[in-house]
Amino acid sequence: MFRAASFYVGGRRRHVAAAAGRAENAVEGNMRKGRTDGGKGRSVQGKGFGRKSAVLCLIMVILTAGLNVAAWNSTVFCDWYIANLFPLWVNTYGRLTGIFPFSVGEWLIGAGIVLVAFALFLGLLWGVVGLVKGAALLLKAVMGSAPDSGRTAVKTGADCLGTPHGSAYRSFLRRFTGGFYRFFGWTFLTVCLIMTLNCFILYHGSTFSQHYFGEDDGEYTLEDLIAVYNMVAERCNQLAGSMERDETGMVLYKGGLGKKEALRDLADQARELMAELGADYPQLDGYYPRPKALLSSDFMCQQHMQGYYFPFSMEANYNDVMHILNIPSTMCHELAHLRGYIYEDEANFIGYLACVGSEDEFFRYAGYLSVLVYLNNDIYYAWRDHPDIYEDTVKRIAPVAVEEQVWTDNIFVTQEEWDRINGKALLDTELVDKAADAFIDGNLKLNGILDGKVSYSRVVRLLLQYYRLKGLPE
Repeated sequence: MFRAASFYVGGRRRHVAAAAGRAENAVEGNMRKGRTDGGKGRSVQGKGFGRKSAVLCLIMVILTAGLNVAAWNSTVFCDWYIANLFPLWVNTYGRLTGIFPFSVGEWLIGAGIVLVAFALFLGLLWGVVGLVKGAALLLKAVMGSAPDSGRTAVKTGADCLGTPHGSAYRSFLRRFTGGFYRFFGWTFLTVCLIMTLNCFILYHGSTFSQHYFGEDDGEYTLEDLIAVYNMVAERCNQLAGSMERDETGMVLYKGGLGKKEALRDLADQARELMAELGADYPQLDGYYPRPKALLSSDFMCQQHMQGYYFPFSMEANYNDVMHILNIPSTMCHELAHLRGYIYEDEANFIGYLACVGSEDEFFRYAGYLSVLVYLNNDIYYAWRDHPDIYEDTVKRIAPVAVEEQVWTDNIFVTQEEWDRINGKALLDTELVDKAADAFIDGNLKLNGILDGKVSYSRVVRLLLQYYRLKGLPE
């Protein structure tokens, strides 16, 4: 609009100057020539910039595609990348986003939603403009073939756009739309490359168990399963009575002592415990950013999600509305993704190891609780699918009874919080949960996890393998 207005005022000045005399006309003619030459220079520069942008775009597309092809076809490449390059992003970009007290990734997702919505709006707007112009041309064609007599002059939207102001508006809208969609395209390409570097490649590396436990022969009996379950159930029963609670029975955590006797909150404890695991499992060694609570935790509850790892911000995020005993293992789970272990069962297992290895009873209790239901479910499936084997096995080793207080503590969200969330929710929780399940399941399968969301429960196999190698604690 500014350039169009300048042109219009300049036109008026030229008209007045023409009345004043030829000398001023000659001067202004030279000025117009200078402006025209300058426009050619800018045009050449614009073409050069466009070619460079196209080359850079092509490089990004080839790099992203090439990295994905290499990842799907070479575990060796993925392992080298995870060990040597992936930590660089955590130590640089992860430290940068870690400066902010809020989740940068959450705000980036919000910005992405706005960007996509605006892209759809612009596309719809130009679609409407196209329909209006088409209707205007059709109307003109019909009116042009009608007799002149009695015909009423009709000014269409296309005619309005043909005026100086209309042309300027149309020109501005075209430039703005072109610039926006170029920005949108570059953003999309950047997101694809970042997701490839910080997520997709990780799915094709060696697993945690392959790194540290060797190949799993997969031969475990129901007796092995019950033995691990009993150990976990007994620890839960013991620790439930050691928790500090309020007058309603809700577990409290007022902080714990770190290795330097400093008072630590949940996030600091989780970071320290994950770093300590690095002594036994070298790939877990290194810098961990502070886990961050999400502003959208209510919406996460509707998805039945405890945490998220955001590859485009290198952050571990958790739901701070869920029951407090879910938080320690969730923090450690999400931090495990930042060391290159992207599989959910592995992250569950690493979170468990970090928590139960703590000297803090609260963290130990949270760690044992995090796998209790998985173990219990597998025993139930054995009873349901193989009743004869189950009856024979429990004669030798019966499952330990879990105390009622443990099951009371082992909840996702309190009923009070559910009532609050559902009371103000814009979308039905059941609908959100189904949509989230479909998205997560599809994302996992897209990255080669063929059993999708069921992979979360494979932590039981890792527990069985681990305790076969290490032996059950006394």
